Amino acid sequence: MVQRMFGTNGVRGVINEDMNTDLALQMGKAIGKFFGGKVAIATDTRVSGDMIKSAVCAGLMAVGCDVRDLGIVPTPAIQYHVKTSDRIVGGIMITASHNPPQFNGIKCIDFDGTEMPREKEEKIEILYSGNIECKPWNGIGVLETYEGAGEEYIDAVLSHVDVDLIRKAKLTAVVDCANGAAYQTTPLLMKKLGVRAITLNADAQGEFPGHPSEPTEDNLADLIALTGSVKADVGIAHDGDADRAVFIARKGKKGYYMPGDKSLAIVAKTIVTDLGGGQVVTPVSSSSMVEEVVKAAGGSLIYTAVGSPIVARRMMKEGSVFGGEENGGLIFADHQYCRDGAMTIAKILEGIVKYGPLYDQVEALPVYYVEKRKIECPNHRKDGLIEYMKDTYSVGNKVDTTDGLKILYDDGGWVLLRPSGTEPIFRIYSESKDENLAKDRAIEFEKVANDFVNGQ
Repeated sequence: MVQRMFGTNGVRGVINEDMNTDLALQMGKAIGKFFGGKVAIATDTRVSGDMIKSAVCAGLMAVGCDVRDLGIVPTPAIQYHVKTSDRIVGGIMITASHNPPQFNGIKCIDFDGTEMPREKEEKIEILYSGNIECKPWNGIGVLETYEGAGEEYIDAVLSHVDVDLIRKAKLTAVVDCANGAAYQTTPLLMKKLGVRAITLNADAQGEFPGHPSEPTEDNLADLIALTGSVKADVGIAHDGDADRAVFIARKGKKGYYMPGDKSLAIVAKTIVTDLGGGQVVTPVSSSSMVEEVVKAAGGSLIYTAVGSPIVARRMMKEGSVFGGEENGGLIFADHQYCRDGAMTIAKILEGIVKYGPLYDQVEALPVYYVEKRKIECPNHRKDGLIEYMKDTYSVGNKVDTTDGLKILYDDGGWVLLRPSGTEPIFRIYSESKDENLAKDRAIEFEKVANDFVNGQ
């Protein structure tokens, strides 16, 4: 049996433990054998980036692939480069995204700039597990460097918004690059849009000394405080590889951390309103608020399983105009079918100019309350727990099995029970317009799930 190596976002591990140069070299050979042509490669700012990249490049060249090194750029920048370069057949991003600095990873990008689908990852895993023949001395690949990918990507983003309109507004933004891959590109975006940018953590320091690279409310205390104190129009934060962006709205002299479902809803509303309709795609875990605002703006919504590649490919299949997840990863069909932090920023800025202050837009959204819980659940018990919950709660309620089990109540609330694909964890999401009801249902399902797992 071939070992599964690719998770939901590439192959990841702790450096010089499960992610080492031997693995990276063999993975480079396997990816090169699969692609069979010129490959682009890039890294985020992690201190292990050059080490892992060098090993992957050696593997690629050993099997005859030429390599184009883009340096440090955001994940969507290399995706855009792969998509728009005729001679590039695929890409590799060396990143562990929001994971702590001791981690790194290898993420494959398909020929069209999208995240590689699972069926292709399986072929690479098969190659990895075998003996890969290398080319003779006169058949190995060559390495070239390319320095323009970041600016080309930003210019592409600018082509999808009204630059003159944003420039005339003379906005002020506080930008937290998380010492990650956006440390050059997002300040450049601000400059080209005429936005006064006050930057935090905008140095290539792969230890992430400013704060952990996951842009949670707890990690962004400095950004939240500064956005309020300087009276900025918006605060902006990235994760490590900048395929996501989250936002701080200003409420008076205080910053307000916007949960990702609110930025998803605001951008969806903006795009559907501007286009006079259109279809939006989002996972079953997203708030019903998104569906409500999309339909009110004249659009429609499709739910998928969790995962940005799944959302992106459903958008491609259906001809949807927009999609995204509630973690700040938004996908713009007129730009590229992948999560894009800089494109998200540009659209939020354009929306502030067109539709008013960001906090006012948040206040105009319908109010839903979400409770999130998780319990420990052995992998071999997950299917049984889903079936038990379905048997117990399906009577009198609608159910959706797109991803796990979603129980839909007549009052508009729902509970989603979803097993983790990477950990022995079972997640419980409860949403309602009644805050107490959302909490009560979360408590109920958490107890029932725990009792089942513990054999009670």
